[in-house]
Amino acid sequence: MALPVVAIVGRPNVGKSTIFNEMAGDRISIVEDTPGVTRDRIYTRAEWLTREFRLIDTGGIEMGDEPFMTQIVQQAEIAIDEADVIVFMVSAKEGLTEADERVAKILYRTDKPVILAVNKVDNPEKRSEIYDFYALGFGDPYPISGTHRTGVGDLLDKVVSEFPEVDAEEEDDSIRFSLIGRPNVGKSSIVNALLGEDRVIVSDIAGTTRDAVDTKFTDAEGDEFVMVDTAGIRKRGKVYENTEKYSVMRAMRAIDDSNVVLMVLNAEEGIRDQDKHVAGYAHEAGRAIIIVVNKWDTIEKDTYTMKDFEQTIRDEFQYLSYAPIVFVSAKTKQRLNKLPEMIKQVDANHKRRIQSATLNEVIMDALATNPTPTVNGKRLRVYYATQVAIQPPTFVVFVNDPELMHFSYERFLENQIRKAFDFTGTPIHLIKRARK
Repeated sequence: MALPVVAIVGRPNVGKSTIFNEMAGDRISIVEDTPGVTRDRIYTRAEWLTREFRLIDTGGIEMGDEPFMTQIVQQAEIAIDEADVIVFMVSAKEGLTEADERVAKILYRTDKPVILAVNKVDNPEKRSEIYDFYALGFGDPYPISGTHRTGVGDLLDKVVSEFPEVDAEEEDDSIRFSLIGRPNVGKSSIVNALLGEDRVIVSDIAGTTRDAVDTKFTDAEGDEFVMVDTAGIRKRGKVYENTEKYSVMRAMRAIDDSNVVLMVLNAEEGIRDQDKHVAGYAHEAGRAIIIVVNKWDTIEKDTYTMKDFEQTIRDEFQYLSYAPIVFVSAKTKQRLNKLPEMIKQVDANHKRRIQSATLNEVIMDALATNPTPTVNGKRLRVYYATQVAIQPPTFVVFVNDPELMHFSYERFLENQIRKAFDFTGTPIHLIKRARK
């Protein structure tokens, strides 16, 4: 199920990014030693009171050469489109400004909850300064301080209370998968080719898809799928066409709601930075991934073309070494018949459970093959491992001291697990924990 989305809006210099980082907590600071994982600080996952949500800092959505006030307006409009709850941030230091009032007028158009947060209330004496902001018409302002980390908890309590109710969903065995990628890589064409009908508008103009469209279908073996064709760009033309980060945001919601993600690349254009953005998000979300290279029919080929292109993908997406690659043509339907079976296989791998006894046989064999390292005279001891979750498969490895397990040895254990069990298409997570 897609997570609720919270957007922070307001004029520049009110402290949006500081509060964004405070709300995101430790998640924003996670560092992975795998080269090539792109993190974008404007859009992240956060959690409060056991409720997870997506958080947008609209100030990070650059609008190119647009005038100052126009950028503020456009960022507010993006928040209205994308968010379930909007945090409208102002500053007690500067007081109520014309720019604040301009943003407020934009937000009056929405029926979504708008919570007013007054930042830079750094001491109790300044709390009286928040009363001017009642004039904006959004109810009680919430005084906060990004500098002193005060008031953010109360603000988050209010944010979470405004989340949409979670409906009890009926049991559904369908495999949900989404197609993500830059505009004009051929996502809609792949959808139509798989369905055998023009279910989604196809055009050579980037951004034709206006919204995410869920489509159910059944393959030749009677297995049911729900396919989500994500919108790379929608509405208000120029605003979004100039905002590469916006299309990444749109893909995120579909990724949250998917079991399997098809990362679609354009064979004609090769790999772009934005491809790495969206692929990195899918990887971090722990989804099963298939890399689909579309428009393969348009490429002049020799004996080594496919092998060379695959090597380029492996070099550029080192963190997706587990993802299978398929070269297709939506136009000629070349190899498209392979996709349903590949989706079912990586979905099964994503849900795979390994018995603890079998897992530990693999771990013990790995230790015998490559003994644990010694750090500062102290040797790492691995006692046992157990699987604690699926989607993605997650393993806890109990050791004497987690600090002694270097990233390289952790990767070695992951590789041994992959050799023993079929986890093609899915990331696997290893958690180091001290045995008590």
